[in-house]
Amino acid sequence: MNGTIIEFMQKQSTATICCIDELGKPYCFSCFYVYNIDVALLYFKSASTSHHAGLMNKNLFVAGTILPDKLNTLGIKGVQFEAIVLNANNPLAKTAAVHYFKKNPLAVALSGDVWTIQINQIKMTDCTLGFGKKLSWKRDEAGFCFNNK
Repeated sequence: MNGTIIEFMQKQSTATICCIDELGKPYCFSCFYVYNIDVALLYFKSASTSHHAGLMNKNLFVAGTILPDKLNTLGIKGVQFEAIVLNANNPLAKTAAVHYFKKNPLAVALSGDVWTIQINQIKMTDCTLGFGKKLSWKRDEAGFCFNNK
């Protein structure tokens, strides 16, 4: 994955994730996240009783955005991603809580589950590299692939 994308995602803390309800309508929520660069996974904590948790249990496909924690209108940056929610029993999700609580230790005191999202595609806009500059990455069937545009 492009180093610019990795650096950006590691520096930020919140994402907006969109899931789909029973009628096919989008439903978005915001969350604090931790990004695992080794396997392109995003971890977040949410109550299993939340509306979006119920939706993600029914439809694993999600999409989302990550914007800078501090916006700079002259140097627009942001990530759009497509992903799937991994079941808690998935081997890739086994260490989700360890990663999440290492970065957010106070979250241990809050109720909820740590969720794992496997990012399959990213498009990043980074105007600090040139107006409208886009970087992209896509996971292939075998794991990772690099696609920098």
